[in-house]
Amino acid sequence: MGKDVIIACDFASAEETFRFLDRFTEEKPFVKIGMELFYAEGPAIVRAIKARGHKIFLDLKLHDIPNTVKKAMAVLSGLDVDICNLHAAGGVDMMKAAIEGLTRADGSRPLLIAVTQLTSIDQMRMERELLIEKPLAEVVMQYAENAKTAGLDGVVCSPLEARSVHERCGEMFVTVTPGIRFRAADSGDQQRVTTPEEAKILGSNYIVVGRPITASSDPVAAYRRCVTEFRG
Repeated sequence: MGKDVIIACDFASAEETFRFLDRFTEEKPFVKIGMELFYAEGPAIVRAIKARGHKIFLDLKLHDIPNTVKKAMAVLSGLDVDICNLHAAGGVDMMKAAIEGLTRADGSRPLLIAVTQLTSIDQMRMERELLIEKPLAEVVMQYAENAKTAGLDGVVCSPLEARSVHERCGEMFVTVTPGIRFRAADSGDQQRVTTPEEAKILGSNYIVVGRPITASSDPVAAYRRCVTEFRG
């Protein structure tokens, strides 16, 4: 399983996004399109970025009844993205329906991964706000196992959980890990964070990096630093 750095393009408009991507004259980074950008610009932004030669992780975190998710995934399957995701909390039947919707007539589909617990959630929040009293690590592992049972390709999890996910679900089960910060950087609203190098050691297949790159005075240099630390 290869390793790659995915830049979270959490921008409010296509203009801002293209201005950022235009700074990369030598690389074509793997990019994440999240809810903010997708809701602002719609499917056109996906097609435009794809036409520029970028791989795309479409991060919309679908979570609804199985039939609704199946139909939504059928629409997304036409956008030619590389990774889609949903919330594992929707259950096994919802995840199975998502695969059915995402799979094209020729049998091809993007990778489909499930969000276990957001990296902004810690044990205290999970217990007090979500009324889930099991240990956070146990919840993440159960959600990962549910995703594998449903036939998904992997999960979104914290780098701190990547090794355990691979031990439980296999080395080919993909781990996509946000919550990445350079050493000594502010963790912002993330609770479960690591550096790129630590994520590599812990077994992450892909790291998703936003503000440490996009808010940097030199995003290209920050991206290259991420790549070096994560792949090196």
